[in-house]
Amino acid sequence: MASSITSSGSKTLRVLLLPHFATGHIHPFTELAVSLAVSSPNATVEAIIAVTPANVPIVQSLLERHSAATVKIVTYPFPTVEGLPKGVENLGKAATQADSMRINIAASTESLMRPAHETLVRAQSPDAIITDLLFTWSADIADELGVPCVTFHVTGAFSMLAMRHLMMEDAAIDGDDTVTAPPFPTPQIRVPRTELPDLSIFRYVFGKVHSMQAACFGLAVNTFSGLEQQYCDMYTGQGYVQRSYFVGPQLQSSESPTDDSKSQYIGWLDTKSDHSVVYVSFGSCALVSHAQLDQLALGLEASGKPFLWAVRAAEKWTPPKGWEKRVEDRGVIIRSWAQTTAILAHPAVGAFLTHCGWNSILEAVAAGVPMLTWPKFHDQFVNERLINDVLGIGHRLWPHGAGLRSEDYEKHELIPADDVARALLTFMHPGGPGDVMRTRVMDLASKSHGALAEGGSSQQDLHRLVNDLMAAKEGRN
Repeated sequence: MASSITSSGSKTLRVLLLPHFATGHIHPFTELAVSLAVSSPNATVEAIIAVTPANVPIVQSLLERHSAATVKIVTYPFPTVEGLPKGVENLGKAATQADSMRINIAASTESLMRPAHETLVRAQSPDAIITDLLFTWSADIADELGVPCVTFHVTGAFSMLAMRHLMMEDAAIDGDDTVTAPPFPTPQIRVPRTELPDLSIFRYVFGKVHSMQAACFGLAVNTFSGLEQQYCDMYTGQGYVQRSYFVGPQLQSSESPTDDSKSQYIGWLDTKSDHSVVYVSFGSCALVSHAQLDQLALGLEASGKPFLWAVRAAEKWTPPKGWEKRVEDRGVIIRSWAQTTAILAHPAVGAFLTHCGWNSILEAVAAGVPMLTWPKFHDQFVNERLINDVLGIGHRLWPHGAGLRSEDYEKHELIPADDVARALLTFMHPGGPGDVMRTRVMDLASKSHGALAEGGSSQQDLHRLVNDLMAAKEGRN
């Protein structure tokens, strides 16, 4: 059978993308779908993104920012999960740690997920599948249909490699309950057990993930060589995958002429001097105790610095009495979805207090904004080491040894308001750490923009991905 041809004479490639139930995964998957749809002058890529019904609005809001790309949305049912409220289909909607765990367990349970995925894939009849890493059965489904499967890793190469080594059976655990990753390039990765997920569970899950990666046609990663060159080379060179494509940064577009809330916050930033504002955001999934939010609020107040603070929508937190009145002239809380890309790009923003989620890191790098790091769970503690120890573009909010940090927010020691204020004042002091790190991150910002420009490393890998998938399709026909 000959390859399908459009009316314009170009070849067509139908690609189905399957992201996990988290906004931090859906965003880069959607942006990748858009990038694929406009990537190749020699082929028409029909990009289809598959989500559950409650996640459709997230994809739609992102696609509205891209007038030039046509991406189709299809849905499949969210599994019935005991104890999970109806309609909660995204980690960002989880009000408790138990609900977050229920969503993650459901997403990685083959008996719950595979039947719906298999029905969906057969109905869509794609030429290739691009899957999230938790959906480890995708490789088997693709193999049964005779189409290539590509795993899309929404975090970076450093954390992907570090977590792989930390989950190995021979990872050393020393007397102070710190895990050291076996052979890993400088710096040595040492992570307290409290900052890692349960090793017994995650070794099993990651074992399946790594087996799938090895079986898949290839691996795409949301990073670029100018940021993580040696770790990109290592992951490919150690034979963990058959093919690799470094296609980042896949970031949400800041174009949104009808976004009134964005205009409101940008207008507020316009009144502030350059590099004077701290932007605070812990992403869409991180759970933070109300006691800690109180201390953060009081710390922001005590610092005297202007701030823009995105509070997770699912948080039912009320600020300390009288606080909003006391900071109303220099502080703004965002309780709706925050357009981080546009906020960080504003010259008034001088520091980003972040949970070290990978999307947030890429956004800060692209904007040239140095970071104060406050990781919350899973790979964020490893990402922090890349930011601070490897790239030198960030600094820990809470100094090493100051207290217990834990992936379980209920066990994480309370960081006092005074420590928050002290860290902000030190970091943002003229000529201080923030200014030094800004010089470094501005250089990376230039590399970030160049990676996806025509002829850039990530743009070339996008073209190579499309060409390889097209060659695989033609080889089957």
